[in-house]
Amino acid sequence: MKLEVRSWKTAVLLLSICFGLFSTIQAQNQQARFKVVAFFTAKNDKAHISFVNEANRWFPKMAEKHHFTYDTSSNWTNLNAAFLANYQVVIFLDTRPEAPEQRAAFQQYMDKGGAWMGFHFAAFALTPSAYPQNWDWYHNAFIGAGSYKSNTWRPTSAILRVENRNHPATRHLPQTFRSAPNEWYRWTNDLTQNPNIRILLSIDPSSFPLGTGPKPHEIWHEGYYPVVWTNKQYRMLYVNMGHNDIDYANKTDKELSFTFDNETQNRLILDGLRWLASGKN
Repeated sequence: MKLEVRSWKTAVLLLSICFGLFSTIQAQNQQARFKVVAFFTAKNDKAHISFVNEANRWFPKMAEKHHFTYDTSSNWTNLNAAFLANYQVVIFLDTRPEAPEQRAAFQQYMDKGGAWMGFHFAAFALTPSAYPQNWDWYHNAFIGAGSYKSNTWRPTSAILRVENRNHPATRHLPQTFRSAPNEWYRWTNDLTQNPNIRILLSIDPSSFPLGTGPKPHEIWHEGYYPVVWTNKQYRMLYVNMGHNDIDYANKTDKELSFTFDNETQNRLILDGLRWLASGKN
């Protein structure tokens, strides 16, 4: 009889230990989770559409592997306070909000400590164009780049140099690495003169000449070009990557490159995402 009681107590103890371990693991998983929502338009340039489609395949896989949730929306009316309150990080895969109330909601979200990651065309502004520079806070105060000035062509890989190795987004990167092919942007504002901007990556001079043309101004031979940066006043990360190479020349529209086919670059994006979700500046 005493043996049965002892066995029963042992079983209860083991169950308690297992339940405790399960609760601890469950709590750790809950703590590890964060929610991301990506807004996109994906209606204009085929290269941008290719990138958006690729991102919406890649991020869900990373979300499952690294314990976060990834939602998407092409309905920019969802850019409102009630909807954004459900997410720790907002991503703009391409374009930007246009309606005044959407812009106001996004600025309020960021002012209150929200986090944002923007890719490539999300920072584009050119007057006159379909995306004029008509949002001073976003392009000058927040991203800091001002307006689009020029770009390389065709999309080509570049050697990127890490400018700040102490930042959580870049601390696991080598000093230099080769990027995925991309169309690289140049801006009207000099980001080095903005005290709020921390440049994390730039194009290394060993990349020059960068671009293949055919127009001479589409090939860069010198200069300083930031490609990833953050703003000290906000939890944000702008990443200039996000333009896949498309076979326009032969009019096949075949996808010739993919942004997320680069493991080092992917590490930057994932570490940047974790930093944004951490709530730490």
